[in-house]
Amino acid sequence: MNNENAEVRDPVNPSSEPHAPLGLGSAMFLVAASMIGAGVYTTSGFTLAALGSPAWVLAAWATGGGIAICGAICYGALARELTESGGEYLFLSRKLHPIAGLMAGWVSLLAGFTGAIAFAATTFETYLGWHDAMPTGVIATLVVVLAAILHTLGVRPGARVQDFVVILKFLLITAFVVIAVAMHSNAAADVPVETSVSEAVPWTAFALIFATQLMYISLSFSGFNAAVYIAGEVNNASRNVPRAMLWGTCLVTLCYLLLNAVFVLAAPSEVIVGQPDVATKAAEAIAGETFASFVRVVILLGLFTSVSAMIMSGPRVYAKMADDGFLPAWFRFSGRIAGKPPVAAIWAQAILGILVIHASDLERLLSYLGFTLSVSAALTASLLFWVRGKSGARIRPLLYPITPVVFVGGTLLAATLSAVNSPVQAAVGLGTIAFGALLYPWYAWRQKQRGEAVGE
Repeated sequence: MNNENAEVRDPVNPSSEPHAPLGLGSAMFLVAASMIGAGVYTTSGFTLAALGSPAWVLAAWATGGGIAICGAICYGALARELTESGGEYLFLSRKLHPIAGLMAGWVSLLAGFTGAIAFAATTFETYLGWHDAMPTGVIATLVVVLAAILHTLGVRPGARVQDFVVILKFLLITAFVVIAVAMHSNAAADVPVETSVSEAVPWTAFALIFATQLMYISLSFSGFNAAVYIAGEVNNASRNVPRAMLWGTCLVTLCYLLLNAVFVLAAPSEVIVGQPDVATKAAEAIAGETFASFVRVVILLGLFTSVSAMIMSGPRVYAKMADDGFLPAWFRFSGRIAGKPPVAAIWAQAILGILVIHASDLERLLSYLGFTLSVSAALTASLLFWVRGKSGARIRPLLYPITPVVFVGGTLLAATLSAVNSPVQAAVGLGTIAFGALLYPWYAWRQKQRGEAVGE
């Protein structure tokens, strides 16, 4: 037997698989699928209006990518120590305190996956544009159900289909960039040169404007850590999970920079400034309505893979919480069969996502997600400042302490600005985080009672 391609069964989770069904490629594509949704296609029109210069727009996206890459490096250091599935819940439970893990687990359950699934599915419905054909929410619901069916079939089959769609998505994005550059070169379009806002306002005021735009951009990078949620099912997880996050984040960052270069440089600025649908507006300006329709297909693929990736990732967190007694036992993985997913948790996740689809609007949901996820991610990465690994030495990621300082600082800045812009949603986010803490005494009491019953 090839030891490098085998996983030791997790003694804490008896349902973990002796042969991990997922490889580096599937883990990396999961990261890419989680990251690329609607954000990159909708944000830059507002960013250009705020910053006033294509160069500053690209600088903002490059900064967001740099922060996400630092986050991938930080999470990778933790993933080398803890190779089970579970993400922030696992890291905080094992390295800080179970109460911190429970708080992060509830963030995942109520915001990190449920809210994000609802947002991506609802945006899919909006881009599809069949408003007159079906009632609101029906298409979004069908997208969630289809993704749940896909991942109920098995870990490997679901991942293979998702891998194929992600590869197709990257090929279409590449085609879009190539065609846009070719059409722009042939047309020799004269794009107006904007006056940078930085030249018209004090640098302190411009820095705040730049940071505010970075807050919105950061949501497009929020899936960089997706591989840690399925680490227990990844072959040679201590090596492949950190690589999947780093390589996937770098690939998506490059993709974002190329797309935004097309949006803000190849199309006339007046067409995209302040527009919520910058990708299709730019495509239509470059090559007409047919090209814009092509871009809508790319966006729809991205949104479906985003829903699919979160339907795959989220239930793994709940399965680990069930193993620790924080959720009902039926959330666990379905037996000892290799490649068997946590079916009950997948469908519970789908139902929660569908409920949110019919109960919230996109704007409020977006503000809530931005604040809540930023706080959870910053707390997780801050573990690197004091925790120790299995060897007893401090866990130090590449370029320590620069990488955790950049990621934690940038993420907390985004959370602060989100709270200032949407205080009600921030308060709800803090309530979500606190909810897990309030539940912990009851869980601790219940586990104590069980222990005493077993002792008798």
